[in-house]
Amino acid sequence: MKNNFYLIALIVVFFLTSCENKATIEGLWIIKSVKVGEQEMTPNARWMRFNSDFTQESGNGWFQHSIGTWDLNSMTNELSMVNSNGLNDAYGPFNLTMDQDTMIWNRTEDEQIVQVTLMRSTQLPTAFGDKIIGLWKLEEAVGDGNYFKKTENSESVDYILFRWDKRFVIGTETGKLSGVYNVHGHKPEVELIPYGEQYKRDFWKIDFERDAITLSLLNTDSIVVRKFKRIHEFPNQ
Repeated sequence: MKNNFYLIALIVVFFLTSCENKATIEGLWIIKSVKVGEQEMTPNARWMRFNSDFTQESGNGWFQHSIGTWDLNSMTNELSMVNSNGLNDAYGPFNLTMDQDTMIWNRTEDEQIVQVTLMRSTQLPTAFGDKIIGLWKLEEAVGDGNYFKKTENSESVDYILFRWDKRFVIGTETGKLSGVYNVHGHKPEVELIPYGEQYKRDFWKIDFERDAITLSLLNTDSIVVRKFKRIHEFPNQ
């Protein structure tokens, strides 16, 4: 009888511990850093959400791109995740340590130590690709480039529209140009890929300010800069 009592008590403790671990991991987490060996490889605005039904979802910024399941072994503190719309994980579970608002994952991948640090959050982070969405009016153009040739003594009506579906539209006094754009997942850089053969794709560094962006052309020996302010109506052309 005494042995049965201890067995029941042990089961209760195990159950409570499992519930406690499960409760603490639930919620929204933002990835603050990813270290692979000596390299920093932190993606921009990456997040994960762990739900109480052992499902999980993840994304970057306002874009969710993965869904799946999760499991936390309360005895070994090993966290396993499966993305049902992704690739199989060949490296096994993460060893997890955490306090109330910080969670750290560790494991070995290709003989390198990988450490992921996450912070609890109540809202999704904003990625570079989220910040650039919208309508922007040209304020200043420095250097010769493919787009925008603002003159010194006239008010510019040139604009660029970054749409949510990764397409852009450039409007000038001489007409419109459209294409697709890609924002880098780790750095504030945007690639413009115009339709047609008139212009080639190019890469621009993005500097964000409040309601303003500055695009600086990369991979060139010249200084080519385009400064914009956010607007909410198309300028008259």
